[in-house]
Amino acid sequence: MNVSPSPSEFDEPGTGLSMFRDAPNSVEFNKLRKRLVRHAREAIESYAMVKPGERWLVALSGGKDSYGLLAVLLDLKWRGLLPVDLLACNLDQGQPNFPKHILPEFLTAHGVPHRIEYQDTYTVVTDKIPEGRTYCSLCSRLRRGHLYRIAREEGCSALVLGHHREDALETFFMNLFHGGRLAAMPPKLVNDEGDLKVLRPLAFCAEADLEKFAAAMRFPIIPCDLCGSQDGLQRNAMKAMLDDLEKRMPGRKDTMIRALTNVRPSHLMDGKLFDFAALEPQPSR
Repeated sequence: MNVSPSPSEFDEPGTGLSMFRDAPNSVEFNKLRKRLVRHAREAIESYAMVKPGERWLVALSGGKDSYGLLAVLLDLKWRGLLPVDLLACNLDQGQPNFPKHILPEFLTAHGVPHRIEYQDTYTVVTDKIPEGRTYCSLCSRLRRGHLYRIAREEGCSALVLGHHREDALETFFMNLFHGGRLAAMPPKLVNDEGDLKVLRPLAFCAEADLEKFAAAMRFPIIPCDLCGSQDGLQRNAMKAMLDDLEKRMPGRKDTMIRALTNVRPSHLMDGKLFDFAALEPQPSR
């Protein structure tokens, strides 16, 4: 993990490493970069995400998380720790004022194989969802459907998403408070059709680290003008709650994410996961 690209490797075609050329050469940044790579590698190995020789479709929205995902995967691949082919994909959903040139120029400049797909889901969402209601759910379903299709067309076995630690925790508490169930975002799942994996290699990565990383790398961030512009979302409330907990009790987020990997069905109340009916004391001899 203590290796750095040589000047010639920055320009090697198809590696994407040129995006690191102007990154800060500081101890702080190098620690940040290694921490993200380490956490991603932990998730990839813990959940058996990789089969050598596969092709992965990496969803790139233009936000800090997806840029960070792409950079970390390219870093792992360069280090010889990710034996798969990567295809970056942006789905242009027809949102007004979306800067169509930014992502193709960025990806082309850094030699990253990519596909840009235009599908006007914005009109569908705004037509079907009343003004003032949350667009996120329908927008996400439409986007995911198109990404699955593109993955199949491109011969990819996996769709790779940039969800991080906070996304998983926020989803857990949304399900707990509003859905009446214990569920978060799994780092690995198979889609309903059963033909594609969905992977989240950043599941252990902190959002604050990804934010610092994006700023240091000077990624050309594209804000979301659809769901991101709406106030009062349930997810925002969960984010605020978790941030408040972290301020008052530092380290709670790490503890909570570990808890999601350390479930004890016998200490919950779901009879489908644990056979409480068969639980009886054994007579002493």
